[in-house]
Amino acid sequence: MGDFVVWLGSTLVMFSIIFFVFGCMIGSFLNVVIYRLPLEMNLSNPPSHCPKCETPIRWYRNIPLFTWLWQRGKCAECGASIPSRYLLVELLTGIAFLAAWLLVFKQFAAPGEVLHNQHWMAAAVTLALVTLLAILIASTFIDFDHYMIPDELTIGGMVAGVAFSLGAPHLHGAFFGEEIGRAHALLLSLSGMATGGGIIYAVVRLGKMLFGKKTYRADEPVRVTFGEDSMHMESEDDDEGIEILYEDMFYRPGDRVALHAERIELTDRCHWDRPVTITEDEVRLGEDTFKPESVDHLEVYTDEITVPREAMGFGDVKFMAAIGAFLGWQAVLFSLMISALVGAVAGVIIMAVRKDGANMIPYGPYIAFAAIAWIFGGYELWHNWWASLRP
Repeated sequence: MGDFVVWLGSTLVMFSIIFFVFGCMIGSFLNVVIYRLPLEMNLSNPPSHCPKCETPIRWYRNIPLFTWLWQRGKCAECGASIPSRYLLVELLTGIAFLAAWLLVFKQFAAPGEVLHNQHWMAAAVTLALVTLLAILIASTFIDFDHYMIPDELTIGGMVAGVAFSLGAPHLHGAFFGEEIGRAHALLLSLSGMATGGGIIYAVVRLGKMLFGKKTYRADEPVRVTFGEDSMHMESEDDDEGIEILYEDMFYRPGDRVALHAERIELTDRCHWDRPVTITEDEVRLGEDTFKPESVDHLEVYTDEITVPREAMGFGDVKFMAAIGAFLGWQAVLFSLMISALVGAVAGVIIMAVRKDGANMIPYGPYIAFAAIAWIFGGYELWHNWWASLRP
């Protein structure tokens, strides 16, 4: 028993348990972020509740991991199914936080499992890493669901990355076993942000030139709805259809949506058999021209529509810039290469499996995977490769 107490009280074991539990708690919050943030809902009000019966979830029924397992993935009140993803996000975040702590312990610990005199710096680096990991996890699941990454995560990540680089310069030096000053860390952060945003922005523009349009076709006319922020097209083979944000379509002057509508439905009238052209500044229905803000409701039925598209969304530009702000330009280049490789393989597999012809594939998850790979070992591969290039 005495040996067990000594083992439990060791720095490594005690803080490992703390970080895992803390990570699971943050994972519970991330589930709220993943669900509410893309819908522009308040993150704290209303409190957690069952989406089906709307019964508030009491604290003792909101314990990470345990509650889902105890209730077998069902609401205690109405028996509605609770997606297993809630459990996955909590467990994944707990493991990520634990791994981040172990990584920092490895970098900062002296022999005998006692951190050296820079306890505060180790704590700051750990806090920086778990913040980044939380952003990566939330962004990944939101991108899978909505094909977008909210500015709160990307722009907020840039600000946080710069702030942590100033407050914990070892965030950059730890990956190469170096101690660097705040000015150097700030330079690495800003250069990483510029490199990440700049490279992905160049990819977006190049992709626009090479693959700037896509035509969707259907055997029979399907309904296409133009909402406030996006276009939604029904699919013959997919109940959810296809949704494309306007910010991803109308990216540069000259971008336009073109189709020939069998029927057009407006708020107060209908039209038949007319060409339709929509740009950021104009809606043209046959010979009639309108300002987009004057059209409250627009539905068309067509069997073919051509839309402008990007190689990736602009959210990916900001996402890579946020990663660069935390990890520096070397991590950006590494993440770009790894994400391109993994994304290409996964994309081919997904398009081969899917039979509906839809090929919208979120790229954010592959960037996040590559950034995590950098944190937990990829930096060593980069260091060895970079050293091999030197004479």
